[in-house]
Amino acid sequence: MARYTLIAAALVSLASAGFGQTGDSTPISLNPVVQAVVETRLRAYTRKNPQREPALRALFEDAGCKGDALSEAPAKGVKVPNLVCDLRGSTEEKIVVGAHFDLVEAGNGVVDNWSGAALLASLYQGLAGALRKHTFEFVGFTREESGLLGSKAFVKDIGPRRQEFKAMINIDSVGLTETKVWESHADKELIRWLVATAKASDLPLAGVNVDEVGSSDSEPFREAKIPALTLHSVTQGTLGILHSPEDKIEKIQLDPYYRTYRLILAYLAVLDQKLE
Repeated sequence: MARYTLIAAALVSLASAGFGQTGDSTPISLNPVVQAVVETRLRAYTRKNPQREPALRALFEDAGCKGDALSEAPAKGVKVPNLVCDLRGSTEEKIVVGAHFDLVEAGNGVVDNWSGAALLASLYQGLAGALRKHTFEFVGFTREESGLLGSKAFVKDIGPRRQEFKAMINIDSVGLTETKVWESHADKELIRWLVATAKASDLPLAGVNVDEVGSSDSEPFREAKIPALTLHSVTQGTLGILHSPEDKIEKIQLDPYYRTYRLILAYLAVLDQKLE
């Protein structure tokens, strides 16, 4: 996560979500990986930027995303490419699930942002057991910390295909606390279904706005009019961990981290059903 100043924190209103008012009771099929697997992938972090993309590739392959489904997407002027894992759906309409894998080497970069990147393979694995309507693109973004270079290049490459992209869910610096959403920079419909999913799943969620000194990889998508939001775990008390020697694995709370995984997995399945 590019460095932020914390502006506000407030509980997201569950009552306003509208969950259960659609009359749609279509079962949602999920195959979540167990907590031990999620924790093992978190512990697979490396401390140096050149090693991060290969480490993420290994996690995707371990989860079953390999061959033609796993590809590199070059970013102009950047040596290390974005890494894309495709989970094909029944349509060409796409949902991007992204997290940057680069780090500021003042610390180990586990919170910011191996915590997000390491979840991508488990999210892929949790959705892969059933045919989805949307095609999911799980993207490890390069060079977020240098000015969102990977996500900007990805959005630019989309070009005239932007109408195919129905949502972008960004995961940046999770596991410090229970799941938070950057509410002030989130698409309202995406917020509505996120809150509804949290309520139905009985999983914690709060809104914490981290408006800007810096940015995150959801922003180029928002600028391109693609609905987007960022999930994180930063609070006033944990903000100082980012970009510091304190960014290490011991700062991750493993039970909240796994609950974040479960919430995001359920949320993606809901979006697959609900987004038009």
